Amino acid sequence: MTTPDAPPRHAGLPMRGAAAPSTTPAAPATAAPAPDGLHAFAFQTGTWRVRHRKLKSRLTGCTEWVEFGGTCTAWELQGGNANVDDNLLDDPAGPYRACTFRQRDPATGLWSIWWFDPRHPTLEPPVRGGFRDGVGTFLADDELGGRPITVRFTWSGITRDAARWEQAFSPDGGRSWETNWVMTFTRAA
Repeated sequence: MTTPDAPPRHAGLPMRGAAAPSTTPAAPATAAPAPDGLHAFAFQTGTWRVRHRKLKSRLTGCTEWVEFGGTCTAWELQGGNANVDDNLLDDPAGPYRACTFRQRDPATGLWSIWWFDPRHPTLEPPVRGGFRDGVGTFLADDELGGRPITVRFTWSGITRDAARWEQAFSPDGGRSWETNWVMTFTRAA
C-alpha cells in the first residue's frame, strides 16, 4: 500500500535493469516499433540524458513541479522480446538508481513493464499494453494512499534521438487523468 507522499508501486520509469553489457548494440535505424510488437523498445537501445519533471504531490490538486536530470542506458534481450534499462535519477530529494524490465508476450504481442527502485523492493504487478500509430500505452490497476487508481504509462515523440515518457493516474477508472511525471529523453550515445 502506498501513501499520498510516497510513490505508488508504478511510480517510476519504465523498468531499468542491471548494468548494460559492454557490447550494447547501436540504436536501430528506424524508431518505429514493429506492428506485432517485436522490437517495440529497440528505439531505447543506447545511452540517454533524461530530463525529469514530476508533480510534487499526486492526485491532490498540486500544480508544483520538481525538475531534475538523470541518465538511462537501455538494451534489448531475447531477440527483441524483452528490454531492460538502468537509470540514475538526480532527484533533489536524493539521487537513486532504478531499473525497468519489459517483456513481450509472443502470443498476444502485448508488453508487460516492471519498475524497480530502492523505494519499492518488491515486485509488483506490471503495466501492460503496446504501441499503436507510434504511441505506446500501458495500463495497470494500483492504489495511492489506500484508494484505487489506474496507472498509465505513455511513450510518444519517438525518433532516433528523442523520446517522451509520461505517467498519469486516474482516480475514476480512466474518465480523467492527472499526468504526474514526464521524462524527456535525448540520445547521448
